[in-house]
Amino acid sequence: KGVDADTQAKVDFYTRNFVQSLAPSNFVATNPTVIKEAVETQGQSLLKGFQHFLDDLEEGKGKLRVSMTDVNAFELGKNIASTPGKVIYQNSLIQLIQYEPTTEKVNKNPLLIVPPWINKFYVLDLQPKNSLIKWAVDQGHTVFVISWVNPDEKLAHKDFSCYMQEGPLTAIDVIRDLTGAEQVNLAGYCIGGTLTSCTLAYLASTGQADKVKSATLFTTLTDFKDVGELRVFIDEEQMELLDAHMERLGYLEGSEMSQVFNLLRANDLVWSFFVSNYLLGKEPFPFDLLYWNSDPTRMPAMMHKFYLRQMYLENKLSEPNGISLNDVPIDLRKINTPLYMISTHDDHIAPWKSTYELTQNVSGPVKFVLGGSGHIAGIINPENSGKYGYWTNTKKAKDPEDWFKGATQNEGSWWQDWKKWISRHSGGKVDARAVGNDKYKPIEDAPGSYVKVRMTD
Repeated sequence: KGVDADTQAKVDFYTRNFVQSLAPSNFVATNPTVIKEAVETQGQSLLKGFQHFLDDLEEGKGKLRVSMTDVNAFELGKNIASTPGKVIYQNSLIQLIQYEPTTEKVNKNPLLIVPPWINKFYVLDLQPKNSLIKWAVDQGHTVFVISWVNPDEKLAHKDFSCYMQEGPLTAIDVIRDLTGAEQVNLAGYCIGGTLTSCTLAYLASTGQADKVKSATLFTTLTDFKDVGELRVFIDEEQMELLDAHMERLGYLEGSEMSQVFNLLRANDLVWSFFVSNYLLGKEPFPFDLLYWNSDPTRMPAMMHKFYLRQMYLENKLSEPNGISLNDVPIDLRKINTPLYMISTHDDHIAPWKSTYELTQNVSGPVKFVLGGSGHIAGIINPENSGKYGYWTNTKKAKDPEDWFKGATQNEGSWWQDWKKWISRHSGGKVDARAVGNDKYKPIEDAPGSYVKVRMTD
């Protein structure tokens, strides 16, 4: 009583994490399974566990980063992120990958995917069976993907405007020049979707909206009023400490963001591995998604300060002309491009009711779809998975609860619904395109070299 909502959220969060840390299963003397394993192995399980502990300390350069998977089991371009393609353009922030066609005819309008830069793009290309990139290629799209650089202190000055200019704006122009297509379909994921939304507003304000035929937004926040438990980590005092930390280094370490996301689901992403690796002495199991989760990127100081303060802390993007990029005020209401928005019911990073706000703040047509599961599993849900389902509603609603009450639940993956929607914006068929040309000569094989730089490099 008398405690404000933000303070109460912090109390609840840290109390829960403290209680979870004290669970009997997290201690040798109070976990019967650990005791039994130690007895049966004559203490070898505890010795192995201690070695794993030391190995993780060494890998984290003095900071404990609990291993989630066997990182030696995967090699980018071989058994993960292996869809064939070439890097056909690069600058200081991106490598632009064009994927090889698998169909004789392709859609006239190419597809550009703008992934998040807090993590790496290959969450969309883990294995052939669950690769959204490969699936889109097989549907006849000429697929281009931005692979963001893993920045160091030399890129500390790169801000959000740089990410827009050197990212989607440049990629759109390169793709149009390379393919001869007048229009491009965009798809942005998480913060990549936030940047895509800003890009659409920028293009509308500068008379270039016709470059984009449609846009798809995966789990994308543009209104940061309610960001769930992430709010626990964002207030003025913490921002000042973080600003000073980034000023010293020139970037925010990938491990910092990774720890934040892991703490949101500590039982699943911290303590289960703590017990398995250190108390039971088990070897981490090879798992593609957890390999990706253990491979985050650094963030340039200027960009990340802007993003956290202007969007998370002050929610300026939701205000008309609340922020400016490339000296152009950004007003989401100017977006008239057809949008397909896919959010997920159990998303703890981009709560779906908050993502829904964009449907009320743009001028063009919007199809909002709600998938089952969470931020990653709900998006990486192939047509043949038979998991989760999704909700659709042909009627508009101002309130997300009202939208959900009138929604129809559908079996299967939202991918099949998106396939129908984007086909209407694909511009007919043309002959399959070669990868690159004389002007944009292939630089190297996909997935490129930027993505291979790990946070410890």
